[in-house]
Amino acid sequence: MCITATKQCNSCPGGGGAMETLKTMNVSNNCSTTNLELHHHVRLTEFALYSLIFFFGALFNILAFWVFFCKMKKWTETRVYVINLVIADFSVICTLPSMIYLLWSKSARGELCRFVETMYFINMLVSIYIISFISIDRYIAIKHPLKARTFRSPSKAALLCGLLWVLVIISATVQLWQRHTALCFQTHTPMPAALSLLAIFFVFTLPLAILTFCSTEVIRNLKKHLNKNSPEEKSIQKAVHIIYANLIVFLICFLPAYLGVLARFIMESVGATCFLLRVVNNFSSVMRCVATSNCCLDSVCYYFVTREFHEAFLLPKPSTQKTDATHPLQIQTC
Repeated sequence: MCITATKQCNSCPGGGGAMETLKTMNVSNNCSTTNLELHHHVRLTEFALYSLIFFFGALFNILAFWVFFCKMKKWTETRVYVINLVIADFSVICTLPSMIYLLWSKSARGELCRFVETMYFINMLVSIYIISFISIDRYIAIKHPLKARTFRSPSKAALLCGLLWVLVIISATVQLWQRHTALCFQTHTPMPAALSLLAIFFVFTLPLAILTFCSTEVIRNLKKHLNKNSPEEKSIQKAVHIIYANLIVFLICFLPAYLGVLARFIMESVGATCFLLRVVNNFSSVMRCVATSNCCLDSVCYYFVTREFHEAFLLPKPSTQKTDATHPLQIQTC
């Protein structure tokens, strides 16, 4: 047959092209660990970025713990969500020293690697979805204030967060402990196309869609009150700016990382060369650092939220309203 030898294939009509196609498709499958190894400068960049994120992330999140556990007395939906977000962010920060060691020493995938990987991805995913939950909670409170009392309560927020932790822990643990890769935190891993697309959808596309929709609707609602010459115009403008800032921060942190994941999926699907896969691998590794920086930026967001959103409110409170009621603009998506 024409594909039994290269020489015979070259003599067949279209045989040479077929052989080259087969060779190209098999390159990505035959790439060794050395072929996909991170560039030295990329490893230095990772070391520097993760070190900075660890220092500032630990400092900011410890301060956030102090504020939300010691300074705030009343349990509200907002407090429940934000405390869960602080726990997830701080847990990610705690994995960074081990991650730096494993990446720098090019450690093989062992028990320590599996544990650190699992902790990192579990808490990153929980952090992303808690941000989405806060967006939904604020959207309901502002757009549907009459239904808010039915759907919003600290106990329901705690239940929702608890279910999120359970689902993420189970799914991430099963997936990560079944990975077959040579190096720890290796980006290039064989995965069926359907699972790759499903992961991209649930980890980024769905939270981004939720955050964008809820933030856009809240901003539109706030701007309506600005057009009515509201006496709270300055506070509402600050609230709008913070919502915009939160959405931009989310995009800056996570969009490049998941574009890298998508690019790797496309490269592997079309049978890209080892060189291209290594380029994508290096890009994805650096973008993972950028995504991790969100754990620091969330803490900065807590500061602006507690300073500005406690001042801003959508409508003047009636004199008969309870003073301890949770205001819809008490906090916004971080």
